[in-house]
Amino acid sequence: MKIAISAESTVDLSEELRKKYDIHIVSYTILLGRKSILDQDLKVQKIFDYVAETGILPKTSAVNPHQFKEHFTNLRKNYDAVIHFTLSSEMSASFCNANLAAEKLDNVYVIDSQSLSTGIALLAIYARELADEGELPEEIVEKVKKRVPAVQASFVISRLDYLHKGGRCSLLQLLGADLLRMRPQIVVEHGQMRSNKKFRGKMSNVIQTYVETTLKDFPHPDKKYVFITYTTVIKSTLEKVIKRLEKEGFENILPTHAGATITSHCGEGTLGILYINDGGSKKQEK
Repeated sequence: MKIAISAESTVDLSEELRKKYDIHIVSYTILLGRKSILDQDLKVQKIFDYVAETGILPKTSAVNPHQFKEHFTNLRKNYDAVIHFTLSSEMSASFCNANLAAEKLDNVYVIDSQSLSTGIALLAIYARELADEGELPEEIVEKVKKRVPAVQASFVISRLDYLHKGGRCSLLQLLGADLLRMRPQIVVEHGQMRSNKKFRGKMSNVIQTYVETTLKDFPHPDKKYVFITYTTVIKSTLEKVIKRLEKEGFENILPTHAGATITSHCGEGTLGILYINDGGSKKQEK
C-alpha cells in the first residue's frame, strides 16, 4: 500500500530532508504588510528586516480547508492513503481545517501533533518508517498517536521583543529580562507553549546550559533522531551542541533552520533541541 506522509510548512524541514523522508508539504502564508508570501518561499532575514523597519510582527495564516482539500486530492491521485500531521490544535486552526477537508475524502487521516516545528517532523519521520515497513494506515496512526505525548519540543529564546509584540509577554517582563539578560526556555506541553526555566548570561553559554538541562529533564530519549532547530546561531555554538549530542549517543543529529512561521513568533537567536523522550519506538510497540 502506497502511503503519503504530509505536514504543513511549520514542520521546518529543509528541502533535502523533505525529499529524504518523502514528506509532502502544504504551506502556511506569511503577511508582510499587504504582501502575501508562502512560508516556504520566505527567507527569514526578510522577517528580521521587516520587524526592524516597522516594529510590527508579520502575520501568519493557517492553511484553509480549500487548500487542504486541494493538497489531499492531489496526493490521493498517486497514493492509496494520506497521513497528515498538523501544527498543535492549541496553536492553530490547521487541525480543524484539515479535518474539514479530510471528511470529504477517502483514506485521509489527520493527526494533531500537539507540537510545533521539528517536533512534528519527528512524528512524521516515524510514520514514514512505519509505512515503508508495510504497516497499514490505521496501524500507523495508532502507533504515532501513542508517541505524541512523548515529543520533547523546547527552545531557548535570546530576545523577548518578538514574544512581547506577539502578546506573549508583558512590557514589564521584557524590560526585566533585558536588564538581567534573562533567556527564557519555552517548552511545549499538552500542545501549548509555556515558559519553563530562565537562564542568564551570554547566549552562547546559555545554549550549552539549556542543552544540559533539557537532557537532564528529559532523560529517556529515542536516540535515533534529534533535531537542532534554530533561527540564527553562531557556527561555533552549533558545533558545540552537535558534539554534545554525539557524546550523548544520538545517531542522527539534524541541524535545521526554523521556517518563517516559527521565526515570526520567536525572532533571532532562538535554538532548540527536539527528540522523542520515550526510550525508543520498540518500547512503544510492545
